[in-house]
Amino acid sequence: MELDLNAMHRLAAEQGIDAETLDNALTEALRLAYMKTPHAAKHARIELDDRAGTFTVWAQDEIPVEPTEDDPHPAPKLGEEYDDTPRDFGRLAAATARQVISQLFRKAEDDKIFGAFSGQRGKLITGVVQQDAKDTANVHIAVGDVEAILPRREQVPGERYRHGERLRVYVVNVARGLKGPEIIVSRSHPELVRRLFEREVPELNSGAVSIMAIAREAGARTKIAVRANTEGVNPKGALIGPGGARVRAVMENLGPEKIDIVDWSNDPAKFVAAALSPAVATGVKVISEKNKTAIAFIHDDQLSLAIGKEGQNARLAAKLTGWKIGIESAEAHQGAPAEHES
Repeated sequence: MELDLNAMHRLAAEQGIDAETLDNALTEALRLAYMKTPHAAKHARIELDDRAGTFTVWAQDEIPVEPTEDDPHPAPKLGEEYDDTPRDFGRLAAATARQVISQLFRKAEDDKIFGAFSGQRGKLITGVVQQDAKDTANVHIAVGDVEAILPRREQVPGERYRHGERLRVYVVNVARGLKGPEIIVSRSHPELVRRLFEREVPELNSGAVSIMAIAREAGARTKIAVRANTEGVNPKGALIGPGGARVRAVMENLGPEKIDIVDWSNDPAKFVAAALSPAVATGVKVISEKNKTAIAFIHDDQLSLAIGKEGQNARLAAKLTGWKIGIESAEAHQGAPAEHES
């Protein structure tokens, strides 16, 4: 039966698919197609002839074996191979070949996309918002010829995504899905803020400054703890930039979200006090280092600032430090020093 194998091999080679991969997929697909034809033999193999541009179905019949006392249910033997290529198999074979090539091309394209994006996990990419009437829960982001998915859980509450808008997103995951590679991106992930700062702050890339912790309530507020690794470098100043230019550039990508930059410290009392910024703590009492609990003393006129709207500032400070923080009036504990107890 004729099949233009040379043309198929040329097409496959253009897509980076080797001849052996194509031949293996083709022989198995043709065998399965043959097995669905009327009166197909139970045992068959496909032989491809590249030079002649043909293929042959070689079949074998089962020959019953007489049972014996030692083997009352013997397996049948296979007879000689014979050519059982159906006469009217040409159209089905051609359709099968087209399907195999299409599947291999799709897999090759998927592998290319997966390979290109698997290295992008954890990075910042820029795409264009696309509307999809069939998928209203998710936002589709075109990155070149590929569409990434911004699921509802990764969207920022209140943020609107307009068709055609350029958007920076954080690549959360790249996986092989049922319909090809799935690229999941985020606008709400805390690491998005880190990557945005890395674009603006050379000291982060050189290692002179490190972001030690991030706590974020996307769309509302983010707290970042920083430290200097090089003497003489002001870590907060590095992130803020001249005249606030660097932090302003980051905030332009985040909309109305506020950013607090605080000094990280391995001293829990100092770190907790810094994390409550913009409120100023007069002291911090460490209740238990084991359970990571502390009390911060704040002047009465700054209590609401320390707690924040609906408890947001205190909540983010706790998330940033990993400590449970109680907030009490400094006036009620007048003269109480910051002390450490374990």
